[in-house]
Amino acid sequence: MNVDQPYLLLGLLAVPVLLAAYVWQTRRRKPAAVRYSNVALVRTAVGPSRRWRRHIPVALVIASLGLLGVAAARPQVKADVPISSSTVILALDVSGSMCATDVDPNRLSAAQAAVRKFVETQGDDTKIGLVLFSGFAQLAVAPTTNKTDLLNTLDAVTTGRGTTIGAAILKSIDAIAELDPNVAPSSPEAAPNPDGSSIPKSPEGGDGSSTPTPTPSANGDKAPEIVVLLTDGANTRGITPQDAAVQAAARGVRVYPIGFGTKNPTQMVCSAAQLGGMNQQGFGGGARDFGGGVAPGGGRNFLVVDEDALKTVASTTGGEYFAATDADQLQSVLANLPKHVTTQQQDVDISAGFIALAALILLIGLGLSIRWSTLSG
Repeated sequence: MNVDQPYLLLGLLAVPVLLAAYVWQTRRRKPAAVRYSNVALVRTAVGPSRRWRRHIPVALVIASLGLLGVAAARPQVKADVPISSSTVILALDVSGSMCATDVDPNRLSAAQAAVRKFVETQGDDTKIGLVLFSGFAQLAVAPTTNKTDLLNTLDAVTTGRGTTIGAAILKSIDAIAELDPNVAPSSPEAAPNPDGSSIPKSPEGGDGSSTPTPTPSANGDKAPEIVVLLTDGANTRGITPQDAAVQAAARGVRVYPIGFGTKNPTQMVCSAAQLGGMNQQGFGGGARDFGGGVAPGGGRNFLVVDEDALKTVASTTGGEYFAATDADQLQSVLANLPKHVTTQQQDVDISAGFIALAALILLIGLGLSIRWSTLSG
């Protein structure tokens, strides 16, 4: 157990002072001397319990004051918190490859339907944020309990060129940092060159040779907030998912990646609304990131999930990787996600419990004092 305002514990010094004052006051009293011919008879009439029970109400009052002093310091304990009482950042891939029709009607439509159902089934106290990423990552909806805003934004997403999984992780970290003071913002992400390569930024803002060392979380514990990252391809530019995962792990942020789509993508067809500013010609062979399906120089197919990278992200951050090759599997993964998130912890204020206990003890003390005074009268 820890306390939020430890300096208020100094108020507990009043407890031993009051106890010492009571003992001193009791001892300085000079009992009146009365002559009785039979002292044993008097002792029998008074009874042994009456010699000490008059101290019980005072002891209970002092104990209640001590508990109130502890409550004032805002005691907190670590407690497991279910996903419905936490914050979830949904990072959704909206790259052009999400128009692949190997998942009916296409990957993006299936993902939108699955995410919609996930949002609708969460508790009213769940905060959900939405990060969208293609050639760059953006926080489309800050963490909120307003499901209407989330669903309206989800329905209006459009596709773009490129896939920046690493940048999406960093953007999710920053969204969490806005809510949780124990989570530091991400370090500057690698800046993409026109040719798709990247030059990491140094802490001073110049060009360097490596990504800056991330700032650890304030308490070293796992953050109660999590990131659910849904993608159908591989990182094409900017900071790598593995490097971004190191930053997330340093801040206690767990990432749960979901690899979506088959290993044999077919024709890409998106609706006019999903294409947004892109046109159908962009899906020919000239689109480097997804049109031909192969990276420059004959590299990996960006229409297929980079499972190795996503598994590394999960293991580095303490999350778990899930694979979904069709709409039903994706629905199942999202529906069962809360069962996999079992180690979330956060500080829970228990000062109300101390206040309630103090009030109960005080009432008992007053009740005993009244009862015994009536009997002695």
